[in-house]
Amino acid sequence: MEPAGEFYRMENGGDQSKKAAMGKESWNNGIRTAQNMSNSLLRKKSDPLLVSKLRFQMLRQFLANLQEVILGTKLAVLFPAIPLAIAADFYNFGRHWIFALSLLGLTPLAERVSFLTEQIAYYTGPTVGGLLNATCGNATELIIALFALYRSKIHVLKYSLLGSILSNLLLVLGSSLLCGGLANLKKEQRYDRKQADVNSSLLLLGLLCHMLPLMSRYAAAPGVLIADSTLQLSRASSILMLVAYIGYIIFQLKTHRQIFDSRQEDEEEEEEEEKAVIGFWSAFSWLVGMTLIIALLSEYVVGTIEAASESWGISVTFISIILIPIVGNAAEHAGAIIFAYKNKLDISLGVALGSATQISMFAVPLCVVVGWIMRVRMDLDFSLLETASLALTILVVAFTLQVLFLYNIT
Repeated sequence: MEPAGEFYRMENGGDQSKKAAMGKESWNNGIRTAQNMSNSLLRKKSDPLLVSKLRFQMLRQFLANLQEVILGTKLAVLFPAIPLAIAADFYNFGRHWIFALSLLGLTPLAERVSFLTEQIAYYTGPTVGGLLNATCGNATELIIALFALYRSKIHVLKYSLLGSILSNLLLVLGSSLLCGGLANLKKEQRYDRKQADVNSSLLLLGLLCHMLPLMSRYAAAPGVLIADSTLQLSRASSILMLVAYIGYIIFQLKTHRQIFDSRQEDEEEEEEEEKAVIGFWSAFSWLVGMTLIIALLSEYVVGTIEAASESWGISVTFISIILIPIVGNAAEHAGAIIFAYKNKLDISLGVALGSATQISMFAVPLCVVVGWIMRVRMDLDFSLLETASLALTILVVAFTLQVLFLYNIT
């Protein structure tokens, strides 16, 4: 029995006191990002008594993990969409049904990936945990984009990433400010200007890199082919953006970590939320499995988007810019609005601005570099209308936040 007990302690990160101490240290070192806290609102506690009476320890542990991972979210009702999507593909149902079911199945998976990365972060320490959260924060959008790149559907890739940025800055941030203001009319809402300024500066840098290929194309003389030069400029700009994003991660996790720490008012609730509920290897295994399922559903989404467009009478552009970003990150977006309603505007801003920054400065240039490796002509030229929409959105958001802070409205 001793080896089994030793295995159980290793699986669950040692004894409870060490695990709680590690969780507390990780929390204080800024592992929990605004995106994690936003998703946590849609989680629910499981009842350990349901599996505690089982005789076999490994079976009891597996069922306990299954209960935490699958049933530990209010979005568990959407999990049946995953096997239904696979069955629809296997039995050759309508391709628009495969698209719809896959999109619904991605919603709880995105929230569970956030949960699992948070669980792993309790055991790996602040630096590795922070890097993991920064990388997996928008895993669904990134995987969809990579599959679109693999299939050379550059328009779907560009529109979906652009839609993610616009939905975070316009829909999520706008709804958070509106709902937070209406719910706290007699209170004063405040936010950390330093954190907002850092994200706004990175978004403006990303906008400049997006505009360079477009301006190069329009500045060329008539009849001059500049496709190759535009592609090279995009690749050079993408490398610059990735370097800037790495610097931002170091700034966030090491040198100025206190700027990005989310403030909590309820200390007892904080202590309760910071405990790991599953072991490291269990969380890692679940994370790998769910990432593979996300990859499968993302392949379904990319492969059936044209069929869904024809069946529903909706353009591929609308589906890519509106439906995919909103449905894919619905849990995170809803959490941001709820936090603003609770007068915790810093967390809402961290979700909206942080996700938009990650897409603009990491996901987009990464796709350009991966396309370079795959010999796919992916560039930063998002055409005039899309780039103008992005520029107007970033400028309006940056100006609005500065005005609100200046006049002490929030």
